[in-house]
Amino acid sequence: MPWKEVSIMSLRWEFVELASQAGINFTELCRRFQLSRNNGYKWVKRYQQQGVEGLANRSHRPRRSPQRSPEAIEQKVLSMREEHPAWGARKIGARLKHLGEVAIPAPSTIHAILRRHHQVDPTQSARHQAFQRFEHDAPNRLWQMDFKGHFALGSGQRCYPLTVLDDHSRYALCLQACRNQQGETVKERLTLTFRCYGLPERMLMDNGAPWGNDREHPYTPLTVWLLRLGIGVSHSRPYHPQTQGKEERFHRTLQAEVLQGRVFADFAPMQQRFDQWRQLYNQQRPHQALAMQVPARRYQVSPRPFPEVLPVMEYGPGDQVRRVQDHGKIFFQNQVLRISKAFRNYPVALRPAPQDGVWEVYFGTHKIAQFDLKSDPTH
Repeated sequence: MPWKEVSIMSLRWEFVELASQAGINFTELCRRFQLSRNNGYKWVKRYQQQGVEGLANRSHRPRRSPQRSPEAIEQKVLSMREEHPAWGARKIGARLKHLGEVAIPAPSTIHAILRRHHQVDPTQSARHQAFQRFEHDAPNRLWQMDFKGHFALGSGQRCYPLTVLDDHSRYALCLQACRNQQGETVKERLTLTFRCYGLPERMLMDNGAPWGNDREHPYTPLTVWLLRLGIGVSHSRPYHPQTQGKEERFHRTLQAEVLQGRVFADFAPMQQRFDQWRQLYNQQRPHQALAMQVPARRYQVSPRPFPEVLPVMEYGPGDQVRRVQDHGKIFFQNQVLRISKAFRNYPVALRPAPQDGVWEVYFGTHKIAQFDLKSDPTH
């Protein structure tokens, strides 16, 4: 596992959570986390027998007690609220039940406890009303990616948080404090993410840099690289951020639970806090859209491994293959066709469409353009 900032405890916890999923390729998962199979089985066994405490190098006080009074439960609620100030009654109750607490009151009672101890502003109501969203039926069918709004660190530098979220499970695959929003920076972080979790079928992003999609620049070097990996690329509709509703909601949660009212000195402490919170978000924080489950219970790593060396691009014998020139154009049937500079030096294939005179352009298995050579001779 290449993220040096993440603690050993965090890595062990994430590993055993992913290893518990049905149908997992255990050998491949061990390879991605740089563990031997023996060590992998050791941590899984300790986790099954002792829970999270079995993954640590120190002992913990037991969470269970044979008898509890209402006052003790109330203190549990208040302690959980103090630890997670942005959590509401449902999340607190679900988390306490997950920890094995008994006689947990209903969310309405927990809310009353919080109000009685002035932990809830009675004048505030839920500000973000949920609306029904489409959800993919399995992990890794779609990943959503975006930059959260940048902010200043104590050093005066700007931090650009890059986030990647699995659509089905809401599992946070990447939360990185970046120094810029350049394509090479994103490619570097995605490479580390792909090595750990595998490749998704498709990725959804907005229309901003470095993956922007507009009429003049429909593709970028970053999105071409994703296509080269066999990952479909989709863009949200301009001025419709709700297309990436899960990412937007994730960013609000990140703001409320990590960034609100805090200033971090530099990138190292910022990334350390991101790593800690990503573990909490994936493995501890109940999610209302998941019936109060945690994302780790619904996520599985992708069976598609990241290829360290990309295979040579090949096309069929009936394809008309052209190499994209430096200016982003190809020459075909005595005409100049504009593709995109992002594809320069790559081969593309032209195939006739059912309509007379219409040709479709493919980059690997992805259709990237279509031209009517009869009705529009200038391109």
